[in-house]
Amino acid sequence: MYDIIIVGAGPAGLTAALYATRARKKVLVLEALSYGGQIINTLEIDNYPVAPHISGFDFAEKLYNQVLELGVDFKFEKVIEIKNNNNYKEVVTKENTYQGKTLILATGSENRKLGLEKEQDFVGCGVSYCATCDGAFYKNKEVAVVGGGNTAIEDALYLSDIASRVYLIHRRDQFRADNVSIQKLKDKKNVEILYNNRVTKLIGDRKLEGILVSDKNNVEKEISICGLFIAVGRIPENENFRKLIELDDSGYIVSNELCHTNVPGIFVAGDNRVKELRQLVTATSDGAIAATEAIKYLNSLN
Repeated sequence: MYDIIIVGAGPAGLTAALYATRARKKVLVLEALSYGGQIINTLEIDNYPVAPHISGFDFAEKLYNQVLELGVDFKFEKVIEIKNNNNYKEVVTKENTYQGKTLILATGSENRKLGLEKEQDFVGCGVSYCATCDGAFYKNKEVAVVGGGNTAIEDALYLSDIASRVYLIHRRDQFRADNVSIQKLKDKKNVEILYNNRVTKLIGDRKLEGILVSDKNNVEKEISICGLFIAVGRIPENENFRKLIELDDSGYIVSNELCHTNVPGIFVAGDNRVKELRQLVTATSDGAIAATEAIKYLNSLN
């Protein structure tokens, strides 16, 4: 029987493990793929306090090793179901079933892809899914944003103050974002909006050099850019918890700011919960909060 079982070994899950183990709790971390989460795809982190110019992989490796040194149990197994048995929780993987007095869900979310050839190859070399993370690398350069929701509009506005020119590419003729933000964007002189267009090809060898777009009449146009920011949504990794945990319409776990879910003893941390800002610093913050709340819950059982 574990005190705390953590599902997911991204920055949120690993930080939760760090805090929980330092509190002398028996902790198990379960991870389906590899430790680090989405941050391992970030070429350079420049917006995390006191750790400038570190790669996402190095950050994840340092945090992972820090947790291992504390003696956390770590297993690479995919969680397929969780059960609430009041006094303890059951976590079912493809290989085993584990029991814990509390549970922290830190499974993160995955960026929705365009599905283009070379898209994954160009991540960190011109393709990004986070303008606030990587926008500073494109100062005075030409970039493009793909999407039609609030995130795409906000990304384009953010990049318009950094890049020399911003193309906003949307497959429809209207945006889903709020009108105030749309008007702000239209007032920007260095922003060009391409309605009824979609990106059909990424151009370049080792790095992005341009894109090919196609309009509703299948008329193609090549645009020279060095940065493409994809903002077409995210996919939270919560489907296996739907029977027990309350999710919003987009599949994110509903929680309060103390990372409590609707089930006592089950907490959430990171990008898989409902929140406004999904950044490395907010993920680690969630991890610390969720672990602290889990410890309080454990102490209340005594």
